Amino acid sequence: MQSDKIIIIILILGIFSAFTGFELCRKSEKTILNVIEPSIVEVDLNGNKIFDDGETVCVPNVQAFTANVAKNQSDLAKALNITLEDSLKLGYLTDEFAEGILSNKNVKLKFTGEMDQNCKYADIYLNKESYREKLLNSGLGFVNGKPFSDLNFKKKLAKARKYNLVILNHKSNKFHTLDCKYGIIAHDAVIIPKKQIPEDAKPCKFCHIDKKSHKDFVKNKRTAPNYPLLISNGSVKMFLTDHTTQLKPDRNCNSPACKEVVNRINSAQNSIDIALYGYDNIQAVTNALNNAKKRGVKVRVVYDISTKSYYPETSYILKLADNISGDSPKFLMHNKFMIFDNKSVITGSMNFSSTGFSGFNTNCIFFINSQQAAEIYTEEFNQMMNGKFSSLKSNNNHRSIMLGKTILTPLFSPKDKIITNNIIPLIENSKKYIYIPAFIITHDGLTNSLIRAKQRGVDVKIILDATNTSGKRNKLKVLRTSGIPVKVENYAGKVHSKSIIIDDKYIIAGSMNFSNSGENKNDENVLIIEDERLARHYKGFFEYLWKKIPDKYLKQGVRAEGKYSIGSCTDGVDNNFDGKIDSEDVGCR
Repeated sequence: MQSDKIIIIILILGIFSAFTGFELCRKSEKTILNVIEPSIVEVDLNGNKIFDDGETVCVPNVQAFTANVAKNQSDLAKALNITLEDSLKLGYLTDEFAEGILSNKNVKLKFTGEMDQNCKYADIYLNKESYREKLLNSGLGFVNGKPFSDLNFKKKLAKARKYNLVILNHKSNKFHTLDCKYGIIAHDAVIIPKKQIPEDAKPCKFCHIDKKSHKDFVKNKRTAPNYPLLISNGSVKMFLTDHTTQLKPDRNCNSPACKEVVNRINSAQNSIDIALYGYDNIQAVTNALNNAKKRGVKVRVVYDISTKSYYPETSYILKLADNISGDSPKFLMHNKFMIFDNKSVITGSMNFSSTGFSGFNTNCIFFINSQQAAEIYTEEFNQMMNGKFSSLKSNNNHRSIMLGKTILTPLFSPKDKIITNNIIPLIENSKKYIYIPAFIITHDGLTNSLIRAKQRGVDVKIILDATNTSGKRNKLKVLRTSGIPVKVENYAGKVHSKSIIIDDKYIIAGSMNFSNSGENKNDENVLIIEDERLARHYKGFFEYLWKKIPDKYLKQGVRAEGKYSIGSCTDGVDNNFDGKIDSEDVGCR
């Protein structure tokens, strides 16, 4: 009996030791956030899931090419007796090799103790295998200008020489041969396969082809038209903004959505109620509100108080308001809607900012002429104006509204539990397709319902913003592993939409990200729109975006601010929220 107790104790201690060992091993792993070059990576050393200063890790004692036209790699190319064109093709191949092995992987690091102002040096281990050794043995890594594996180097060089690559200058929208001096000196350029050249890009007439061929190319090239961004069904207008064509934000209010906002403000006679996450001083909008005040229109504003540092110019609009109400710092007041004269509503995913109003971010916005819709939104607005935010609000009357052939159902977080009670049932009943352009997806229930839809034969496709493809709760890997095609966008602006299109029948769109906080904590609004014409139009826009994003981003991610994110190194925006802009960011050097 005594011996049995001893055996049980030993077993328990063994299990505890094994569990403790597993936890220590797991916690010692770090996540690769971004691959800058084959031998330079950003690693989440402190576990906060974002890149901070001091988290750049370099692999020691190895050389490798990279497809970066701004980097001088001539010494290594000369040592290997290869051309500049060969070195850039090898760089493209090596970048793909590194991305495939390291991107978003959990790794162990063995630090050498060396460091400089840019890097901490460490070998990287995946499942006890050295990444440095993998790189060297592949034929793509070199030591002192010599191949570690001469045979594999020759194989990789032969493979690389078959690549048909060009330099694409994002700023001029011209493409060049790899040895073109004008392509090499470009400040915002990337190397891409020739088949991925944007349809509106033009060849460099100095390097790419002779002058006669250049004229023929320009004459015969079919340029894909930009997608129509406005569609109206009488009382309902849908505006879309296209981040693939607006590569810099501005404050000019030239987008159709911004002009519509100004027109609505100018037409208001009695009241304008504004629920906003933050505001940039767009002069046309600010002036319109100021003029509305002068003619006696009452302006009320509900806003999020936690964004003061990110949107310091929110004060401009608060000064114009007759009444203001700020939320609690615990959660977000994430709405973006306006109500005019209690008769019409503007709502959607667009922040009232330079990146929103200019069309720099992709958004979906609805303009609704309906007193019924305005009354529902006013009821929600009044609760927040009276200091009731998040769970303090009572349930709103979210009855459906019939406007011609369009059925609208306004919903509000957190009381309506929108994802669980409304979105998942629509996904479960889908028959043909589910297309999602989204800023982020982290909601477990939504993810599982999408996987089930895919398993029963529904065509599920997702476009995710590049800033939200890493982190503990991110669902990118789970969705891809389940067979769902997910593309990561590769443009400077954000895919800021929070939308779902289903079966040429439904559009789900609003301010709510597809997250637990969006559903259960923040103040949000969502429209479920049943309208075949609108749904078909939005589906066409999704397919247009899908076509413009290269297929390589079905398998890998892209750094939000870096050489492969089109326009992100010259837009004056901190695209990945690390405090560094354009050339200050390591991804743009």
